[in-house]
Amino acid sequence: MTTPLRLPIAVALLLLTTPAIAQLQIPEADKLIEAAIAKGDIPGAVLLVGHNGKSVYRKAYGNRAIEPAKDAMTPDTIFDMASLTKPIACATSVCILLDQGKIKLSDPVAKYLPEFGQNGKDKITIEQLLTHRAGLIPDNHLREYTDGKQQAWKNICALKLIYEPDTQVRYTDVGFIVLGELVERVSGKKLNHFAAEHVFEPLGMKDTHFLPPSSLYPRCAPTEKRDGAWMKRQVLDPRAYWLDCVAGHAGLFSTVDDVATYTWMLLRGGTLNGKRILSAAMVADMIRPRYLPDGTNGRGLGWDVDTAYSSPRGHRYPRGTSYCHTGFTGTSLWIDPASDSFVVLLANRVHPDGKGNTVALRRAVATAVCDVILPSTKPSVLTGIDVLVRDNFKQLEGRKIALITNHTGRDAQGRRTVDLLHDAKNVNLLKLFSPEHGLYGVLDTKVGHGVDEKTKLPVFSLYGDTRRPTKESLEGIDTIVFDIQDIGTRFYTYISTLGNAMEEAGQQGIRVVVLDRPNPIAPLGIDGPVSDKDRSSFVAYRPLPLVHGMTVGELAMLFNAEDKLKCDLQVIKCEGWKRSMWFDDTGLTWTNPSPNMRNLTQATIYAAVGLVEYSNISVGRGTDQPFEFVGAPWIDGPALAAKMNELNLPGLRFVPIEFTPTSSKYKDELCKGVYIVVTDRTKVQAARSGLSLARTLLDLHGSSFEVPPMIRLLCSFKAYEAVMATRNPAMLPAMWADDLAAFERVRAKYLMYP
Repeated sequence: MTTPLRLPIAVALLLLTTPAIAQLQIPEADKLIEAAIAKGDIPGAVLLVGHNGKSVYRKAYGNRAIEPAKDAMTPDTIFDMASLTKPIACATSVCILLDQGKIKLSDPVAKYLPEFGQNGKDKITIEQLLTHRAGLIPDNHLREYTDGKQQAWKNICALKLIYEPDTQVRYTDVGFIVLGELVERVSGKKLNHFAAEHVFEPLGMKDTHFLPPSSLYPRCAPTEKRDGAWMKRQVLDPRAYWLDCVAGHAGLFSTVDDVATYTWMLLRGGTLNGKRILSAAMVADMIRPRYLPDGTNGRGLGWDVDTAYSSPRGHRYPRGTSYCHTGFTGTSLWIDPASDSFVVLLANRVHPDGKGNTVALRRAVATAVCDVILPSTKPSVLTGIDVLVRDNFKQLEGRKIALITNHTGRDAQGRRTVDLLHDAKNVNLLKLFSPEHGLYGVLDTKVGHGVDEKTKLPVFSLYGDTRRPTKESLEGIDTIVFDIQDIGTRFYTYISTLGNAMEEAGQQGIRVVVLDRPNPIAPLGIDGPVSDKDRSSFVAYRPLPLVHGMTVGELAMLFNAEDKLKCDLQVIKCEGWKRSMWFDDTGLTWTNPSPNMRNLTQATIYAAVGLVEYSNISVGRGTDQPFEFVGAPWIDGPALAAKMNELNLPGLRFVPIEFTPTSSKYKDELCKGVYIVVTDRTKVQAARSGLSLARTLLDLHGSSFEVPPMIRLLCSFKAYEAVMATRNPAMLPAMWADDLAAFERVRAKYLMYP
């Protein structure tokens, strides 16, 4: 992710507080909002778009009130934010307390609110509340709030769990009411005062209040009637109303300008105009999705990142890295750090009769905005699925299909291959199969069978009790389609999944169609020792070099012919791709192929770093830069960096570093080691670099470094022995040169691209 340019304070203030005069034109957004007004979905709205450090679009539409009399919408209209209260006021306040060290995410809520721990709620954690997975009911009955705040709290404390925490995600107002109480109990200040003191006032959010002063009444948008009077400057949510208008789930009022100011703070890593609100690490943790074991419902701390309710992203903002929240009254905010942009759409859809609707409008407006502010997403390369869509699926016409795919199976517009085949009129998609990490690409454990949340198709795991399709799971299927993004390293298991599926298909007379995709590190060519035939496994499907330089389609043809699989194979080629292209030359959007493969740099050095992963070494899993960090508690980081730099490995430098993984190996332990910097990716020699690292660790820490596990991914006993014996790692490539040359002759027969 590119770090956004920091603007001078004076310039940033001017951009954030002054409406853009020569603003962009977004005619499609105008058309959509005006149509929604004409249809009666909303009386009016205000739209603000931020991009590259400034507000580039700010416009009011329609009326903020149509009863009892029309009142024109203005850009500074103050809206009842409804559930946007959750992230902006409540979750942010909780995260400030986390930054201050006063609470921990893993703390039981009952540690601070003992009375809450009744009826099985004693182990509910703060993180579970923030991510809506604490086992609480979405809303308890309104009558439990009408006897005053004190009794309402007692009623909440008496609630029972409705499911086991961390097994489901159920959006809950109750959970954020509890978090609001937590802020008050820990800080000694009511939520409205704490948020004002620590967030709104430092940022200059002058129109953001839980209880707007009477001076702001003329600019407030009304919602519905309560007791015969229009609610204006009075919270619509009845539970928040009975909680004295201050609650963690609702009650906040604000404007598009103030929401923009808050959003810039998040996009700038927790600081704005010299005011630090949150630590950069805390912002990163807020927006990191936590998924259920089945890979669904990715929520951050107060934010919706990747769930069924994430439709305000539209069709172009990326899933899993951008984030949002919406409000019942018609408010919404979508934020995309990668493009340094956001969309604030505030409406009062509940005025005058509560029957308005903004669900489709939010999605369409976000798409319209992206079409203007973001570069064209038309890639220079078409993948197999893009070619298939262009050809109206004629290659699969009439076929009964099982699709092997995961989250990387998407076309150039970001649409899932699952959905494209499911919706195609001339094909019949019946079943799904998922590889390691599951259909949604988020699991680092054994994967079970399941059902796709959207299509309701059965999903059979190929990384659980079996790693190949069974005869029973393929019943009624005449075609297996494979669409997964590989990264070009032999022990990345997706190609073994392909090989296993081809074996079964060949035996059962089932066609296999591979939707080809670029090899992201193809310019590295081929490198490293060829795996031993007698060490074939799920990380070495057949004898292949460490870096094979082939696409999955080319590998499929090699497997089929060289291993005599007798598979009815068809490869739908990429168009426009050349072997000289790195992934970032293709114009395609990077989607993390697995949870810890987060960028092209990591893919470039994965073959090197991965070689030592099965040893007692952390390769940075549980940090923000997996495979770029290597360390262990017993390593001398400066000494390791110095020795590695003495080797002058092409394209790499090594910097001493300390890090503490939050998961995986050495969880919560301080590790010392090196940060691997790629100085010239075109020169990287993965095998030499990885084995040089192993040899240097052996020289420096022979009594601590566990060498034997390395053979599990190296899969070459000759190379293993050479590492153990050599005193000059620069001589290692000569050892596998003949094997590479032999493989190159075989490989040449199956190359489809120049």
